[in-house]
Amino acid sequence: MSTETTSGRPRLPAALRLGNAGVVYALVLLVAVLTFAAQAQGRVFYLGPTNVANILDQTTLIGLMAITTTIVLISGNFDLSVGAVAALGAAVCLSLADDIGFWPALLAALLVGALIGLFNGVVVQYFGINAFIVTLGTMTAIRGVVLIVTDGRTVTAPEGAVRDGLRAIDGGSWITPNLYLLAGLVVLAVGVWRAVRSRQWRPPRILVPLVAGVVLVAASPVAIFTIRITQRTLYLLLLAIVAAWVLRYTTIGRRLYASGGNPEAARLSGIAVDRYKVVAFVLNGTVAAFVGVLYAARLGSINPSALSGFELTALAAAILGGTSLFGGLGSVGKSLVGALILITLRNGFNILNLGANWQGLVEGVVLIVAAGVYTISLRRGQTRRIREAESPAPPGDGPESPPPPEKPAVSAGAADRKES
Repeated sequence: MSTETTSGRPRLPAALRLGNAGVVYALVLLVAVLTFAAQAQGRVFYLGPTNVANILDQTTLIGLMAITTTIVLISGNFDLSVGAVAALGAAVCLSLADDIGFWPALLAALLVGALIGLFNGVVVQYFGINAFIVTLGTMTAIRGVVLIVTDGRTVTAPEGAVRDGLRAIDGGSWITPNLYLLAGLVVLAVGVWRAVRSRQWRPPRILVPLVAGVVLVAASPVAIFTIRITQRTLYLLLLAIVAAWVLRYTTIGRRLYASGGNPEAARLSGIAVDRYKVVAFVLNGTVAAFVGVLYAARLGSINPSALSGFELTALAAAILGGTSLFGGLGSVGKSLVGALILITLRNGFNILNLGANWQGLVEGVVLIVAAGVYTISLRRGQTRRIREAESPAPPGDGPESPPPPEKPAVSAGAADRKES
């Protein structure tokens, strides 16, 4: 991968450019500002083990929704009903758990979420109705169903087997080993695996992960930093790893990007575009129902208005991660970083004891700025590619032009006859 422009000026590797890594830079800058502000006010260390564990735990529900929302956006659609589906999943689980047992009730909640996602996908793809209208209507209808299921009251999980089941899916936590050592080994493993897979043992593919991994491992003996990882955080990490791997390294992922980026070309290539888009809706609904059960497991109850606005927060996290609203472009990892930015902002407001009245304003400004940065960077990238394609090749780089055809030789006798 070249790191120089056609004019000879150095250029950052693609993975480190603003259009690709801007959300990561924003998270690092935000954490640095909050850390400095907390220290200046004499408050607790912002990057302390307890606060980091809290941020990760608080990111879980939004992160799970952001991952599947990103998949739906990549497919060329979007879903506004996930918050209501999550509330319905929790209500169904808690309402049925005392009668049929917790695990069958959990399965029923997931099935309800999958069926709602299937309904959305079929109506959007096979009836041709706009996804915004369909999922907005579904969101309103499901909120009404939640009121019916709960009878407009808070549903509380009874003591006994139901509480035990809720604790089984969201009650565990583990102390991680030295976080620097663990992160360094993971970064090294990822860098080596990328290099082996691409057979390119040169910067920046191997140098950046190698340096980062060595620095983290070298810092581990002097920076013992352990945090408590909750069970729901493990769910988030597992789903993020599987989704990122499928999207990036499998045929399913490539076809999903093609279905969202250029549906007609994908159909002409033999891809079942409608099927891929419907499956994205089904996955989104299933994960939303599971998020609702996790929400109820932490509180031990669910009320009809719970999880309102979660769909917009998940959508904001995906947009912060650079996911396109028009399909064919998005990254699970960067959407997860976008969710971390939103939760870090909220956590910072609490740590610094700032008024909650400003929180919505700050989050909205951050979202608009992030969308603007991605839009500008994409336009500049397109302009740069067009200029590079139109610029003439330097001398000696292109194929040599064929020599001019030689004139046929004329004999001396023929020349004499022509002169005469």
